[in-house]
Amino acid sequence: MKRRQFLAAAGVAAGSTTLARPAIAQANPEIRWRLSSGFPKSLDTLYGANEVFSRYVSDATDGRFQVQHFAAGEIVGMPQAFDAVSNGTVEMVQAPGYYYYGKDPTFAVFADIPFGLNARQKHAWMTHGGGNELVNTFLARYNVHAVPYGNTGTQMGGWFRKEIKTVADLQGLKFRIAGLAGQVMQKLGVVPQQIPGGDVYPALERGTIDAAEWVGPYDDEKLGFNKVAPFYYYPGFWEGGPTVHLMINKAKWEELPKAYKAIVEAAASHANMDMLAKYDARNPAALRRLVAGGAQLRPFPQEIMEAALKAANETYDEISAKNEDFKRMYEHLRAFRNEEYLWFQVAEYSFDSFMIRARARG
Repeated sequence: MKRRQFLAAAGVAAGSTTLARPAIAQANPEIRWRLSSGFPKSLDTLYGANEVFSRYVSDATDGRFQVQHFAAGEIVGMPQAFDAVSNGTVEMVQAPGYYYYGKDPTFAVFADIPFGLNARQKHAWMTHGGGNELVNTFLARYNVHAVPYGNTGTQMGGWFRKEIKTVADLQGLKFRIAGLAGQVMQKLGVVPQQIPGGDVYPALERGTIDAAEWVGPYDDEKLGFNKVAPFYYYPGFWEGGPTVHLMINKAKWEELPKAYKAIVEAAASHANMDMLAKYDARNPAALRRLVAGGAQLRPFPQEIMEAALKAANETYDEISAKNEDFKRMYEHLRAFRNEEYLWFQVAEYSFDSFMIRARARG
């Protein structure tokens, strides 16, 4: 190649490279978003999902998409967080829907309801059963788009100052439990109390409340409930598989490049599974420590479980008669649950039951 031809070719190549750079920058813009959590940083597994998510998004975009996360109250308080994402004050919020049960009981269905789905079933309903499509149809009126963002697995039934043997023992019991679960338990004589996490321990210690539910051994251990309420009941039948959602301002979501949307969804899915895995890995040792420290494990009596199930079904019928959104989502979830337990009874339950009996035999 002659020198003049070589320089001309090099000039074309250089020009092509120069032209490509703005196109790449336009397709992958620099974005800075804020994420407000509904949890304090001390709940490192729940709040830690934000660290997992933000790191993934940054790594996948070579740092061009940055998400700064904040604990509850640092930007906005938990009760106001949904409104903040709805009106665009913040781009994203981490919260379970039942925090906003007061707006509409439908919010509880996609977070968790008494006698709903376990964690695996909930994940299946959300991702392959049409659940999250229903969630986003409902949330669109609030200018919010949501993706599943975590699950604790079945929670514990809570800490009680006295032993509970019959439904009669629930009469007048002041129980820190909120939302739809509180409404169900109220039918059994419980007096629901809505108390922030930081105030639960002193309320139990003073006897202002008689019982409190929180999450499970790993998180409960940090709060020292076993020192003031020794009876630790299970299961938390009102939270068999509670889903935490990443709620995104819908207008901001729609502005994202297609590649960034895919990265957000992948990062949220990673955080979702990571949270459940952490709880499953950390709860066993925490439970052992709690029992060693004086916690007395007790299953809820069958009488209470049956009465609570009856009360829950009555509550769902009552709400469904007045709220079409709740009815639509609940009936969809219930149909999915019935099919799931047909399958789980055949394989999962029989395998788990055998292994649990084998472990008990030593």
